[in-house]
Amino acid sequence: MADDHVTAGRGTGDRMVDLALRGAIGAARRLPYERRVAAMGRLTAHALGPLAGYRRRAERNLGLIWPEISAPRRAALSRDVCDNLGRTLIENYSGEEFARVLPGTLAQDEGLDTIARARADRRPVLFVTGHFGNHEAPRRVLSRMGYEIGGLYRPMSNGFVNDHYAATMQGVSGPVFAKGRRGLTGFLRHLKSGGMATILFDLHDQGGSMIDFLGRPARTALTAAELALRFDAPLVPYFGIRRPDGIGFDIALEAPIPPDEPLEMMREATRRLEAHVLRDPGQWFWVHNRWKANRPRSET
Repeated sequence: MADDHVTAGRGTGDRMVDLALRGAIGAARRLPYERRVAAMGRLTAHALGPLAGYRRRAERNLGLIWPEISAPRRAALSRDVCDNLGRTLIENYSGEEFARVLPGTLAQDEGLDTIARARADRRPVLFVTGHFGNHEAPRRVLSRMGYEIGGLYRPMSNGFVNDHYAATMQGVSGPVFAKGRRGLTGFLRHLKSGGMATILFDLHDQGGSMIDFLGRPARTALTAAELALRFDAPLVPYFGIRRPDGIGFDIALEAPIPPDEPLEMMREATRRLEAHVLRDPGQWFWVHNRWKANRPRSET
């Protein structure tokens, strides 16, 4: 739902990147849906990803976490990562066409009774997820099941891109709020009124607490757990897991994380995400600088 940076820039280079991305998206959207998704995956894996440095960053992160795997295996996984990133991007720009390929039922529904009771009681719910598979897929599926779910997102560093990317999140299900003073105020008001909302917690947070993720400490925001406790809201992980065909998804709505100290709750959220990454590492966005604190300054 967001990029690794907070400040939205609007320089000449940002404009050029935006124009190139708009061109790629526009060309892809002229293709039939399944060909469009596959084509954008290939383009990102073999051209856009390498040009943007995503392939290199993914390989570096894979080497940090799993130094024992071979260079060819890291390269193959980094291609898978960029392929999934490209597919996710064009899916989120495809609106109703994307929604039509999503399942009508949940593959995993341990959290369904919890959110149904919360809605009946007009009690807020906080969903947590990561940049795995397509993180917008669960929100769309639950929206079709009658749940209105907003979100808090971190703006992209490229302000031109952020303008149209943020628009893909609007109108799906519930209001979305950009991270910042104004956005946070709206987000808190939404929760206080009994709303449901999603937070992606797997980005580096400079002021976050160190939590082990895939065997390495990573600065992690405690915001989701703190807000869940503050508003007496269930904290429910969900994930949109891409199927082997590259088009369909399984939606996992997991059991809520029991109330505890915020640090322990986010450790459990991290373990839930880890389990999915370990099963299919190519679906997680290894392109983010998740372990900044573990690298020399020149690499961050």
